[in-house]
Parts: sequence; C-alpha cells; structure tokens
Amino acid sequence: MENQKNSKLSGDYIAGFVDGEGCFDLQFRRDIRHERLGKPVYYSWKVQFVINIRRDDDKLLKKIQNALNCGQIHFTQSEVRYSVQNLENLKNIIIPFFNKYPLSGKKKMDFGLWIEAIYIIYRNKRKNMNIKKGIRGFISTNWNKKDFQRLIEIQKLMQQFKSKRPRGFKWISMAELIAQTLK
Repeated sequence: MENQKNSKLSGDYIAGFVDGEGCFDLQFRRDIRHERLGKPVYYSWKVQFVINIRRDDDKLLKKIQNALNCGQIHFTQSEVRYSVQNLENLKNIIIPFFNKYPLSGKKKMDFGLWIEAIYIIYRNKRKNMNIKKGIRGFISTNWNKKDFQRLIEIQKLMQQFKSKRPRGFKWISMAELIAQTLK
C-alpha cells in the first residue's frame, strides 16, 4: 500500500475539495502609495484562486500546490491559505485544470463567470513599460469601456455564490464610481 504522505491527489479529488473549500475571487481594489510624494491612488482588478483551511491541514494544500505546479502557501495563526494570483498561471493552468476536472453546483457557475473575468483582464493587461530615460514604471492601461462594465457586472453576479460577509470599501463600489466617469 502506497504511503499516504507521498500519495498524489487525483484531479477529481482536488475538484471536489475546491467545490467545498475553494474560492474564485474577483476584486476591484483601491490602493494608496503612502511612501510616494503626493500619495498617488491606484485602481486595479485582481483575480485569484484561493483555498483557505485550518492550519493543521497544511500538508493537503502542499499536495494540491504540487499537483497544480503553481501558487503559494501562506500561514496565519489558525489558517493556511493556498493562492494562485499570477494571471498567466490562472489562464494557462487553473482554467484548463478545472475544465478537465469539472466543478459542480454553484461553484461551477462561479467558475464560469470568473473565467470570463480572467479573459477580459488578460485582454486589457498592461503590455508595455516606460523605457524613456528618467521615467519609470508601467504605461497606464486604457480599458475598453465595455470590458470594464462587464467586469462590474461579473463581480456583482459572482456575489450570489460567495459567503455573506461584510465587504470593505475597496470592493465594487469604487469600480462603479469609475465606471460612471467612463460614460
């Protein structure tokens, strides 16, 4: 009998586990760079795949990380969190994995919306950096207005599949505010 410590998890097991414990997350964030002159404010869409469980089950998340070959594991006092935030990994590893090993119920519907969001964000991602002497950083992203509006709709639709907890001010209200300025 194979040692349980070294055993690999099947794709169907991982999909079932994610049905219960996983999250496909889409957020619109407002971040302030306090260390910079003028404290500039930046807005961005963030997507991630997350599993949060009790800290004493960390070996299970390590097996999932090894099976998917991407993502990071973070520990808090009582929980362990596996997350994949890299857009390329989300698009090229996570989406194909769950297309091959389908989810069920509400998680399947949530995943379908999340896939659409991934492709919209990927299509609109920054492609260039400033390379002029004395100017550093990324060139601003000029979002397609229809894509931006659709992300707002997707984020609202995804809320029905999430646990009901208070949301911070960094969430969709800021996206709606910016969307109004794009009209």
